[in-house]
Amino acid sequence: MRKVRLKLSEFVSGFLKVIVPQIVYRILQRLPLDKQWPWFLTMWPLQNRFLLGNLVLEVKSIDLDQVLLPEMLAAASIVQSTEYDTVAGVTPITRESLTKAGTVGLRLLEDVTALAAGGSATWLRISSVQRSFALDILEFVLSNYVAIFRTLVPYEQVLRHKICSLLMTSLRINAELEGEAGEAFFRRLLLRSVAHIIRLYSSFLITESEVFLSMLVRVTTLDLPLWHHILVLEILRGFCVEVRTMRVLFQNFDMNLSNTNVVENIVKALARVVSSLQLVVKVQDTSEESLAAVAGMFSSKAKGIEWILDNDASNAAVLVASEAHAITLAIEGLLGVVFTIATLTDEAVDTGELESPRCESDPPAKLNGKTAFLCYSMVDSLWLTILDTLSLILARSQGEAIVLEILKGYQAFTQACGVLRAIEPLNSFLASLCKFTINIPSEIEKKSSVQSPGSKRTEHLADQRDSVILTPKNVQALRTLFNIAHRLHNVLGPSWVLVLETLAALDRTIHSPHASTQEVSTTVTRLSRESSGHYSDFNILSSLNSQLFESSAFMHISAVKSLVSALCQLSQQSLPGISGSSPSTSSQKIGSISFSVERMISILVSNVHRVEPLWDPVVGHFLELAENSNQHLRSMALDALDRSICAVLGSDQFHDRVTSGSFTDTQHIKNASTELRSLERAVISPLRVLYYSTQSFDVRSRSLRILLHALERHGEKLHDSWQDILEMLRSVACAAEKDLITLGFQSLRVIMNDGLSTIPVDCLQVCIDVTGAYSAQQTELNISLTAIGLLWTTTDFIAKGHIRLSSGQSEKADSEKREEVTTDSTKVDSQASIFNVVERDKLLISIFSLLQTLGADERPEVRNSAIRTLFQTLGTHGQKLSTSMWEDCLWNYVFPSLDRASHMAATSSRDEWHGKELGTQGGKAVHMLIHHSRNTAQKQWDETLVVVLAGIARLLRSFFPYLRTLSNFWSGWQTLIEFVKSSIVNGSKEVALAAINCLQTTILTHSVKGNLPMAYLKSVLDVYEHFLLESPSRRDKAIDRVKQEILHGLGELFAQSQQGFDIDMYKQLLEVVHVAIQATTTISNAAADAGSIPPLQRTMLEILPLLCPSEHLCSMWSLFLQSILKYLPRAPLALEHRGDAKQVGETDSTQVDKWGKKETTNGVTSTSPRLAGDPVESEIISTSISGIQCSIFSEKLIPVFVDLFLRAPDSEKYIIYPEVIQALGRCMTTRRDSADGVVWRLAVEGFNRILVSDIVRLSQKDETHPCNSRSARNRIWKEVADVFEIFLVGYCGRALPSNVLSTVALKADISVDMAFLTILGDKILKSQIDAPSDILQRLVSTLDRCASRTCSLPVETVELLPSHCFRFSLACLQKLFILTSSKAEVSDWNATRSEVSKIAIMVLMERCEHIFNRLLIDEADLGERPFPSARLEEVLFVLEELAHLTIHPDASSILPLHPHLKHGITTEGNHDGRAHLLVLHPSLCELVISREPRVRELVQVLLRFVSEILGLQKLTRSGKS
Repeated sequence: MRKVRLKLSEFVSGFLKVIVPQIVYRILQRLPLDKQWPWFLTMWPLQNRFLLGNLVLEVKSIDLDQVLLPEMLAAASIVQSTEYDTVAGVTPITRESLTKAGTVGLRLLEDVTALAAGGSATWLRISSVQRSFALDILEFVLSNYVAIFRTLVPYEQVLRHKICSLLMTSLRINAELEGEAGEAFFRRLLLRSVAHIIRLYSSFLITESEVFLSMLVRVTTLDLPLWHHILVLEILRGFCVEVRTMRVLFQNFDMNLSNTNVVENIVKALARVVSSLQLVVKVQDTSEESLAAVAGMFSSKAKGIEWILDNDASNAAVLVASEAHAITLAIEGLLGVVFTIATLTDEAVDTGELESPRCESDPPAKLNGKTAFLCYSMVDSLWLTILDTLSLILARSQGEAIVLEILKGYQAFTQACGVLRAIEPLNSFLASLCKFTINIPSEIEKKSSVQSPGSKRTEHLADQRDSVILTPKNVQALRTLFNIAHRLHNVLGPSWVLVLETLAALDRTIHSPHASTQEVSTTVTRLSRESSGHYSDFNILSSLNSQLFESSAFMHISAVKSLVSALCQLSQQSLPGISGSSPSTSSQKIGSISFSVERMISILVSNVHRVEPLWDPVVGHFLELAENSNQHLRSMALDALDRSICAVLGSDQFHDRVTSGSFTDTQHIKNASTELRSLERAVISPLRVLYYSTQSFDVRSRSLRILLHALERHGEKLHDSWQDILEMLRSVACAAEKDLITLGFQSLRVIMNDGLSTIPVDCLQVCIDVTGAYSAQQTELNISLTAIGLLWTTTDFIAKGHIRLSSGQSEKADSEKREEVTTDSTKVDSQASIFNVVERDKLLISIFSLLQTLGADERPEVRNSAIRTLFQTLGTHGQKLSTSMWEDCLWNYVFPSLDRASHMAATSSRDEWHGKELGTQGGKAVHMLIHHSRNTAQKQWDETLVVVLAGIARLLRSFFPYLRTLSNFWSGWQTLIEFVKSSIVNGSKEVALAAINCLQTTILTHSVKGNLPMAYLKSVLDVYEHFLLESPSRRDKAIDRVKQEILHGLGELFAQSQQGFDIDMYKQLLEVVHVAIQATTTISNAAADAGSIPPLQRTMLEILPLLCPSEHLCSMWSLFLQSILKYLPRAPLALEHRGDAKQVGETDSTQVDKWGKKETTNGVTSTSPRLAGDPVESEIISTSISGIQCSIFSEKLIPVFVDLFLRAPDSEKYIIYPEVIQALGRCMTTRRDSADGVVWRLAVEGFNRILVSDIVRLSQKDETHPCNSRSARNRIWKEVADVFEIFLVGYCGRALPSNVLSTVALKADISVDMAFLTILGDKILKSQIDAPSDILQRLVSTLDRCASRTCSLPVETVELLPSHCFRFSLACLQKLFILTSSKAEVSDWNATRSEVSKIAIMVLMERCEHIFNRLLIDEADLGERPFPSARLEEVLFVLEELAHLTIHPDASSILPLHPHLKHGITTEGNHDGRAHLLVLHPSLCELVISREPRVRELVQVLLRFVSEILGLQKLTRSGKS
């Protein structure tokens, strides 16, 4: 209690310390200083002193605790509750008794009141004082000590009866005010005191406050000075901006039926002040100045600058400013009311009396809270006046600050209406705000017309003119509208229509090519506008416009529904009259519809997580638009439907279905949300409705495009709607329009390529059927072909085991799994696997059947593709088919397809087709050309038959070993063999080739692997033999092509299946080849003359190397080579048969070669034997064919034969060695008739290769050698000698006419001749061989005969000898010198070489003597004429070679010298190397007299050698020695 008393003492002391000094100060300010007031100063404490001018007064102290404690205690008890009582109207606790101090204060108060009224102070004993001074004191007391008046009844009585009466009397204006009462200072104090009464004491001074308020309101209507109005408006504005004051006033008066609606009157009074602007409309300049001044005041206030009235100013500028100040106060007062309502509404929300606008629960049907009811009442009473006034000032104002303030008021009041669910005020404020968003109306409406949302129209919105400029006011209004929409999105409900109409107009403006903001003074293009910084407002507004609808994700679902409904309503009300309207109106309506559609899509995208309740109304509206006659609207609706479907299917809930494995887990599918499944069907169903409900091609095609987009982007997320989708696509396949089928098939292709893994197994059969429908459709060929390819994709998918159990099977498997989970889980897995296999087989059989049906399609491309796919499927996945499946495929699909294609090929028309008519020319129709290979039905079925055979070949190549194990496969093979045989003989070339390939690939593939039984190989060989034997005389390109394939097949067949051939089969093979070659030899001369080899002969050459006998057929080599020898060139005359041992030696000057050609030795006796003939097999002779001597086939055959001969084993090679040499010799003699031919050259090369390869083996003495028989070797050497003798003597180095060979060809032939000569001289005669002596004699004699050509010619003709002939003769002569010489070859000397040197030295000596003698004879004949250079060069060459020649002792031993001379030479040591010079000494001596100096010099050299041999030297030389 002591603490309380101390606090109260402090309170009272503070009270007195404030009020008394002010009273004293104010009194003493206005009274003479010589007058003293002891009664008043006694109230001041002794310890304080006041300096009053020059007078210091001391007063007695008063015990404050004893004097004022009871009064202050009572006052203090209600201090804390004063505010509550003022607001709530609770009557405070009062007390009537006063203490002494209280009585003194009461007396003082009464005197001050009297002085303020212009009377005298009784207690103070003052007659008069300035009323303003006393009024100022009263105003101070009333504003600071409310508790005294509310607690002490005597004080309250003074306030009610005296002070209020004073104020009423002073406030009342009945006549012109005079004196101090008319001054602004006094009126301000008076109004402030009245304001304190109303603000602080109206709760218990109801009547007085009502009178005061009425008087204040009435003052605004009187014709008083402008400053007086401003003072009153300041008071009224103060009431309006104070929330609690307005609350108390409205509660105590407007809500009390017995009282006046003072708040409403205040608002109307303020509105009248604002509306006074309309009274000066005629004075346009004044009005605009006032508006500008008002805007300036708001702008100053926004910057923190307060405007103060200057009473002394009276000019026109001050007048305008004063008017603007009055209007500003009125506007601020109205805005204060608006913000008061907004504040009270927020309090009601905070206390729970009202639901927050962002609350997602439904609002209560009735307002229950006091504050909420108060707010609603205030709105209902004041909204119309406030709206009219704010809309008026907003329409007339352009300043940024005032516009912002007005729009804040709009936003605050509209939000309060929304929270209070005051629909009519809300709609009206929204409608008014929308007026200022796009353009400013030309005339200001006196009163806003209240319109319901349903009847609201957009007449107030700007039309889409050529140029639209948004002012800053428009931009701010739009932002305010966006703020309201964001704040009230959950409570706007039907009011959304108003907002959306404006936003639609904004959207049209933003996208208008001529729109701009006010900062852009000229209209610019859209591109430059977007890149300009001045266009930021448009960007911001566009962003806000989009964000509003994107934020729908945070709205209550009912609010979103309302928003969607409003969008639908906005779109629907724009539909009528689009077609008949003017272009600008129609464009505006379409723009509104486009806006609605776009925003619906935005809402769907933002609310995909709860799209179910929104889907039907949105899509329903899209479908409605899709049925409109306007093409633009239909396109817009279908595009919106496309985007909506893709947005929903792309949402997280569908994504979660995929990522959670719902398609792989059947239990998850079973427990999936029913709502999600329903949603999926609902999302897809509009497409079916759209397709089936209209006959419009555009709509149907677009619905299919939408389906395609959905499948491409989100097909993997679908599950329950596949049945509907596939049925829709099936119906599209039956459509007549090509484009529809194309679109439908694109969707199917997406499904089959990318979506099979997500389709339930129950729908796979439907997929197959739908694909079959597209394959069978007749409208578009490419679609049919691609659809067949999709069947292959499906088969691949199924065969790889990617299918899943159907729902029933999965449930059964899951049930069994749950029952046996603890015992044997693998059993359930096995059962599931069985189910999977069963499903797979069913689906594969379905596809096979479908492909077989398509294989009979009348379009060749379709049936061929179907057949290829069928066999490709079997070939790729055949290893996964069971035995029963394979048997079913063979007998139900494979062989029936072959039979059907064969039957159709045999029975189809052979009439030629004409292509599509392209036009006319010269009165005749012009048709598109069709290739001859397919211009009849029969040819096209042949093509199909080829495809079938290729498919069968693939199956046999891949699965032949397995298929052989099937029952009755051999019968099927026999059927195929018979068909192939018939096709080769009677079918077209293509069919025959395909049939051959069918067998060939099978045999080749499996013969290598060892999987081919002999019976199958024999059956194929029989087919080939049958054809070649049955058609040897058929001469056309088709038959030749077939024969080529058969021959290729034979070669490859033997090459790959050698181990499967026995001797009989090999002989059969050779016989087949022989028949084929015989058929090729009857080629036309034109082909031979053209220098080209027929394809069939080329094929023969290719396969011959493949037919070489294998190791187990080694005995067949001779037969194989003999069969080839038959086709080499033969002699033109019949040959005589002779035995192996017959040899005849003759020395006549005339010899007859084995071909009957006679050749002389040119006067020189030859020691070589003459051969009468060759042994030739009678069979070969009997099969010779005319004209084969010099064919191109022979040319190509020779190197092939040589290669084969060299590959033959020795045991077989030497059996036919003589025949081979003979054959090559015959080929070489073709040089006589065809000097520029190729055959003789190839024969020479082959002959050289054979000799070089086998020269050593021919001389082996091993008993195991295959040619160990002496007679056999002699025969071989005899044939070799014959070839060398005939070819070298008869064909090498011969003169030819100049027009026969070119220079290049002649050089080439010389090289061949020299190479052939080198083989004889360097390879044969120098090697260790076992040739008989007579053979060696013949070979050396052959060289001598070739070397004798120059010296044998008469001197008259020797100059005519071509140089190459002369050079060849010298080369042969040189070979004789080489064979005789032993220089640097001692290590290589052998018996054969010794024998050859013995023969060669004698032949050489004879040839040298003949040359020397011929020289002497020619010199004698020529006389003084010049000696022929060729003859002279030959003599010089011989002399030089003799000078260098050193012979072996073996050769020296057989020289025809006297025995004593031989003995002497031998004993002399090394002089035997030149013993040959002794033999030639007589001839050399005769040459001494030659007239040729060079000859004499060389002879002199040789004679010196002879002298040295004989030991003869000059005497002078010996003396010196």
